[in-house]
Amino acid sequence: MIRGALVLLAALVLPGLPLHAQAAPDPAAPAPAPAAAPPAEQIVAGLSREDVEITTSFDGSEIIIYGAIKRETAIPPDEALDVIVTLEGPAQALTVRHKERRAGIWINTSQVSIGAAPSFYVVATTRPLYLILTPAQDQSHRISIPLAMRAFAGPMKVEDAVPYTEALIRLRRANGFYRQDEGAVRLAEQTLFRADVRLPANLVEGVYSTRIFLLRQGRIIDTFRAPIDVRKVGLERWLYRLALEQPFIYGIMSLAIAVAAGWGASAAFRLIRRP
Repeated sequence: MIRGALVLLAALVLPGLPLHAQAAPDPAAPAPAPAAAPPAEQIVAGLSREDVEITTSFDGSEIIIYGAIKRETAIPPDEALDVIVTLEGPAQALTVRHKERRAGIWINTSQVSIGAAPSFYVVATTRPLYLILTPAQDQSHRISIPLAMRAFAGPMKVEDAVPYTEALIRLRRANGFYRQDEGAVRLAEQTLFRADVRLPANLVEGVYSTRIFLLRQGRIIDTFRAPIDVRKVGLERWLYRLALEQPFIYGIMSLAIAVAAGWGASAAFRLIRRP
């Protein structure tokens, strides 16, 4: 009886008493690693638009990338601050072929398959890229246009693939899909920055990636990333999806429109010539 009362009293006085004993921490176990301290200078940025709608009348767009440098310490007096902005479109697998004229006929003699090449790529900087970015940092972050090519696909059938990638870059530069705009990033008082990026009319649909790099003395000290969604809308998107998902119906509809347009033009011509 007394023993039962003592048990009941202990349960009332110590309701939170655990039912099992906790193991003592092992003194030989390594201490948890301390959290990495944030950089002394951080990027705070935004985009004028986070989505781009491609309609039948779309003739290009402009994205304003702006921001500021958040600091916990004073500005270093003797170290140059630079900003690099990149805007990259969806990657595409493609093949670059080399043609030669033989017996009066142009034929493909060799080719290189690139596993992933950006459909659109712009690098905007505060100063010339070679002055503010070391080759090691470029290799690590793939910032310059040649390093934006992700990988080569399949067995290499040529001894040197560099001329093929250079040819691809040259063609896409000429078409406005690859650009290196040195001096296009405006930096005020080592705090505020802005870059205006022009998008061409014939964009590839998908998610575009924006990257901002903050550098001092050629060393990247902070990065910022933001996506831009590029999508077809309205009649443009309906026709695009119809062509992909129902190619037979799309072909029949295109043929019907062509026949109707031809008949309408012929009828209008007869009416014009009628006395």
